Amino acid sequence: MSDIFNKAKEAMTDERVDQVAEQIKDRTPDDVDDKVDQIKEQAKKYND
Repeated sequence: MSDIFNKAKEAMTDERVDQVAEQIKDRTPDDVDDKVDQIKEQAKKYND
């Protein structure tokens, strides 16, 4: 099971998190941008 988590962590780079967050923000109303940014920062913390 830890192998799956390691592969997921490798794929979830900070750059990829930024890319996904921007795609979400492009497709959702502007009033959710702040929440997307908060989630993006939390996801980046898991990469540390």
